[in-house]
Amino acid sequence: MRLGAPIFNVDTKDPQAWAQAHRKLGYGAAYCPVNADADDATCRAYIDAAKRENLVIAEVGAWSNPISPDSDQACKAKDHCIRQLQLAERLGALCCVNIAGSRNPKQWDGPHPDNFSKDTFDLIVQTVRKIIDAVKPTRTTYSLETMPWIFPHSADTYLHLIKAIDRKATSVHLDPVNIVNCPERMYDTAGLLRECFEKLGPWMLSCHAKDIRYTGALTLHLEECLPGTGVLDYRTFLTLAEQRNPQMPIILEHLSKPEEYTAAAQYVRGIADELKIRCI
Repeated sequence: MRLGAPIFNVDTKDPQAWAQAHRKLGYGAAYCPVNADADDATCRAYIDAAKRENLVIAEVGAWSNPISPDSDQACKAKDHCIRQLQLAERLGALCCVNIAGSRNPKQWDGPHPDNFSKDTFDLIVQTVRKIIDAVKPTRTTYSLETMPWIFPHSADTYLHLIKAIDRKATSVHLDPVNIVNCPERMYDTAGLLRECFEKLGPWMLSCHAKDIRYTGALTLHLEECLPGTGVLDYRTFLTLAEQRNPQMPIILEHLSKPEEYTAAAQYVRGIADELKIRCI
């Protein structure tokens, strides 16, 4: 597998320093280092630096709400997704990733009663098609990240979306913690992971790595936490990822300090070592 994480205290405007910083920390996968305004020469410099250091640009984020009920916001978000997908294409990143969005008028990634409607499902399909068709990528793909309160919120809804979107440039970006949204899944994350890899494996290109725990408060409160301090079955997670693709990026996220990322990386590497999985 290829572990990755944000890096700190490095001049990310220097492609070689950026790439070497990842390798110094033992990371073989990286987040996108530039924005969509970067010219081709700059993109080429980062591509070359990544290649020299055996580093993969795993994902380009397109975080926005292209299905917002505010048509102005939705239009701007779609344009942003198109530009980010174009950037991913220029960089040869594995995927450009976003969530589907939300019908919540106040929170771009929040819950809303309409999020699970057929109309919203159809809107997501139409929106993703427009984004992909505007770019027609051949070197990258467009992914929707799993979420707890919008499609795709399960392996089955993700598979349904992939088939409905019907575009070769559609891929799967798995964040298993984001779909641990009920006690049944919380107490059987191994089963959840097996279902995801079994049904979505052929399209899966990248994964996010974090953890989740139950706070003990009624009625049900789940919160993200540092890998190894929650209930996610990392032995199953890494085993399945390795079986699917020994080069699978496993990207740490949502931690606030370098020390937390160091601890998270040590935990994930420890599980990988135990399983005899090579961490590039």
